Amino acid sequence: MPTKTAKAKYKRILLKLSGEALRSKDSVETICPEIVQRLAHDIHGIYELGVEIGIVIGGGNIWRGLTASHRGMERTTADYMGMLATVINGLAIQSTLEELGIQTRVQTAIRMDMVAEPFIRRKAVRHLEQGRVVIFVAGTGNPFFSTDTGAALRANEIGAEIVLKATKVNGIYTADPNKDPKAKKIDQLTHGEALAKRYGVMDATAFSLCQENRLPIIVFDLFAPNALKDVVLGKKVGTLVVPE
Repeated sequence: MPTKTAKAKYKRILLKLSGEALRSKDSVETICPEIVQRLAHDIHGIYELGVEIGIVIGGGNIWRGLTASHRGMERTTADYMGMLATVINGLAIQSTLEELGIQTRVQTAIRMDMVAEPFIRRKAVRHLEQGRVVIFVAGTGNPFFSTDTGAALRANEIGAEIVLKATKVNGIYTADPNKDPKAKKIDQLTHGEALAKRYGVMDATAFSLCQENRLPIIVFDLFAPNALKDVVLGKKVGTLVVPE
């Protein structure tokens, strides 16, 4: 069980990770062990604060269903393949977390009993209460929905206080900061503003689901030093998306 060394702002969180975050720019590997280890140590840091942690992981480092469908593959099949890619990533995170002594459970929206538990909301909540990290894979189990939507859905189902959307940039900008040098970082905005201005950091369905349930979101840079821990401690990191 975790030992509290500082006071966390949140008791229960949902951490949304992109699959691409697990891939190194300097390697052909779809999953970089060093990156997964660093990520696991960051998660361990907030676990030690006593935070109950749910994780949703994407599969873009292995397969992108939408991209494949644009290249001619039937969309439903492509999306199911993407869901299976998230299972691979989830198992990689599980293995590395357990090497650090953290008990975990992987719950999947598509049944595969030899690999993971089926998603059962009450069981997931019980795992969290028992100090286990729960990794939710296979998205929502349905095609045409992103893992961002899966994260918003699971966060609401387990009663998370906030969604932590980990990205490669340190928040939401008025434009793509990699393409527009005049892009300005936004420190705080509402769900409605994010939807109206079509900021691409999460899809509209995910934003809408959080808006309807008044669930805040923080968008932050996963690879900034101590960023995840700072977010959980309530420090001003990234961009905060709040209810109206």
